[in-house]
Amino acid sequence: MNTIRATAALRGGVGRLCRWLLLLPALLLGLTVPAHAAPNAGQAPAFRVIAFYNGTWDAAHISFVQEADRWFPATAAANNFSYTSTNDWERLAGITPDQYQVVLFLDDAPQTASQRAGFERYMRSGGAWMGFHVSAFTTEARQWPWFYDQFLGSGNFRSNTWGPTTAVLRTEDRTHPSTTGLPATFTSSVSEWYAWENSLRDRPDIKVLASVDPVSFPLGTDPDQSWYSGDYPVLWTNTGYRMLYANFGHNAMDYGSGTTLSSTFASETQNRFVVDGLKWLGGGGGDPAPGDPISQTSAFALVAANGNCVDARAAATANGTVVQQYTCNGTAAQRYRFPATDGGHVRIAADGDGRQVVDVADVSVAEQAPLQLWTYGGGANQQWKPVREASGRYHFIARHSGKCLSAPASAAAGVQLVQRTCDGTAAQSYRLVTQG
Repeated sequence: MNTIRATAALRGGVGRLCRWLLLLPALLLGLTVPAHAAPNAGQAPAFRVIAFYNGTWDAAHISFVQEADRWFPATAAANNFSYTSTNDWERLAGITPDQYQVVLFLDDAPQTASQRAGFERYMRSGGAWMGFHVSAFTTEARQWPWFYDQFLGSGNFRSNTWGPTTAVLRTEDRTHPSTTGLPATFTSSVSEWYAWENSLRDRPDIKVLASVDPVSFPLGTDPDQSWYSGDYPVLWTNTGYRMLYANFGHNAMDYGSGTTLSSTFASETQNRFVVDGLKWLGGGGGDPAPGDPISQTSAFALVAANGNCVDARAAATANGTVVQQYTCNGTAAQRYRFPATDGGHVRIAADGDGRQVVDVADVSVAEQAPLQLWTYGGGANQQWKPVREASGRYHFIARHSGKCLSAPASAAAGVQLVQRTCDGTAAQSYRLVTQG
């Protein structure tokens, strides 16, 4: 089912659908979106944000996009991050966390196979995401189960309130970086509110951050589309990724005249969540930088600057298994731990079999010597010194040769990794992303 038609039909019938379709040309003429907002002059941005929007359906969503693309540039300038917005969703096909540290979905979600694969790869590679309101709407969750069932946890849209109104929200977790600045309860800005097919509280990776407080009931202005009781999460995160979802992002509208009647950014408390959430999301990869020494209790993916992950070919752990670069996929073949040896060195041990470590074949000290998995025997060719870079990324120096673990010049999946003279290039720089 086309989500545009489904959304309109579920929220007010044919009459209102016709009204906003008549308004669409005028609204589109008014949709002027800034391409880029720079931080303060002379100061490098702390992180880069790119927002994707559709901007062509439902006057309330168009109004939100217009407002967002005024509010976010000003917020970016005040908080030292850069903001770019685009309706070219195909840019997701090749996006990497090194290009943009945070991706926003304002009023839609990826629709094509290449966009969806690119976004999933981006998130598995340590990217960060914030989505609003209709970015989670679907009646066809099974067509992209990773996003709707696993990543968001919500599944299909089930119901909504009408008309748009404020709600009292209860902050359920005031320890998360996005919610430490929130009070126990606060009044949201006006929005339409969604309920979902799945119970988010039954999803082990989903952490509800805020939900509708019972004092809000009945919630809605239409008695036939109001909530009178129940559990309705509004803000949440998936602990396996660096992500936040917010159910607000639908302004009240006079559909007859095309006049916006509310502002999504009218609540300073709600705005605090957005700003603090963005700062957390932009703070570096899939988790805070592991630090020095690297945690020995967590497993990590090693993500190269070209977007690929360090991978054991065919998920094998036998001696001689090729260590290669491959599309990040979250499997055991791409999870490694870093038990310490001595002198600041570590083993890069396969999470599936800790006896098997990244090894320079034949104890070679040559340029381009290939890397493999081999049973750890204490060899210097099986030990690496992690050196943290200013960006929070790491390069790894082989103990026996002084050369660095290196990705090949090609970004193609399946190419074997090698050791090479350390040169400070991106080919030797890896982001560590904690694996759930």
